[in-house]
Amino acid sequence: MTESLIQLPTAGEPVIDTFDRMIRTGPIVPYELPGGVRAWMAVSHQAVSEVLAGDGTLFSKNTRNCPAMHDGTIPADWPLRVLTDADHLLNMDGNDHMRMRRAIARAFTPARVAQLEPRIDQLTNDLIDKFADQPEVDLVDSFTMPLPVAVICELFGVPASDRPKFRGWTAALISHNSTGEQTQAAMQEMVGYLSGLVADKHSDPGDDLTSDLVRAQPEHGLADAELVEMLWIIIVAGHETTMHLLGNAVVALYTYPEQLAAARAGDRWAEVVEETLRYRNAACAMFNRYALRDVRIAGVDIPAGAIVGWYAGVGRDPQKYPDADVFDLDRDHSDQLGFGRGPHFCLGAHLARLESRIALATLFGRFPGLRLACDPTEIPYAPQFMTNGPLCVPVQLQPAD
Repeated sequence: MTESLIQLPTAGEPVIDTFDRMIRTGPIVPYELPGGVRAWMAVSHQAVSEVLAGDGTLFSKNTRNCPAMHDGTIPADWPLRVLTDADHLLNMDGNDHMRMRRAIARAFTPARVAQLEPRIDQLTNDLIDKFADQPEVDLVDSFTMPLPVAVICELFGVPASDRPKFRGWTAALISHNSTGEQTQAAMQEMVGYLSGLVADKHSDPGDDLTSDLVRAQPEHGLADAELVEMLWIIIVAGHETTMHLLGNAVVALYTYPEQLAAARAGDRWAEVVEETLRYRNAACAMFNRYALRDVRIAGVDIPAGAIVGWYAGVGRDPQKYPDADVFDLDRDHSDQLGFGRGPHFCLGAHLARLESRIALATLFGRFPGLRLACDPTEIPYAPQFMTNGPLCVPVQLQPAD
């Protein structure tokens, strides 16, 4: 690796700009994670495709295949260890991964997700009812954050009074400003809560996915500890990324008002979701893969044991998408990599797409005169690099008659 590495995040630079700079550097580039940890990031469409195709053969998801995690190179208090060292789906390979994935995958099939549409529609309208008579609101605080939290937590049987806790825990885990102590504390609290939830479902099961998973434990050989690890990663990922997907979509539509007009005129909200996934994906740095041997990716040599990530916003690669920094509903989204590919394809992709389509169609349908209360360039973005989205989206409301 070279001595001068791009830092992720780079102080004072929006993370999307850092990644755009990385894309111009090469297909897969060396960079530096918080704490001075060195890694590689696949940023071109070709490089990301090759990395994802190498799951289980060229790359492992388990830290046992990363010497730096065990020889003292990466310290024990590295803040990201709570994510890289946990025994959850994102860190598993082969049979262990398939066993865990089968246990939950049936809940996220297109047919099962489609059955949720009436309830998501109701939750969406209930949230809008709470602020519909206000002249101006922050959509993040009032809509794009609470809706995904409500959907995923209700799905897994988390009581409404406990749902705000997950925002605090997630913020501590995701922010690059968190210390190792802060991330460990957040993880311990969340795991403790979910352990209690699983225990409650053992004694008093209900009509929710956690109860379904408890009932299916014998079939899948699923221990309570494994179930807890599965729950936290799904609940955290299931609301964090959808929250930012919605916020990014709203900002993009007001940055390109002709695209908003096209979406409204043609009911093209599904295409808005797909183009947002390409233009400004909520997920950014997916970093936990480890080279099983010396490999060559997109013509670049990567040493065995190296940490290799991939950029989920790869839709900004200008070699794949001409004028990649322009939001355009007419693009071909058939080769979309925003949710990954292969054995680790995002389980919640169908839910995120459905939820986002309903939310955007309902929001703009109920407020045909809705407009940003500031210039799109003034929107502040979250100080993190694993996900990417606005901290606030102030809007002025003009409800339908």
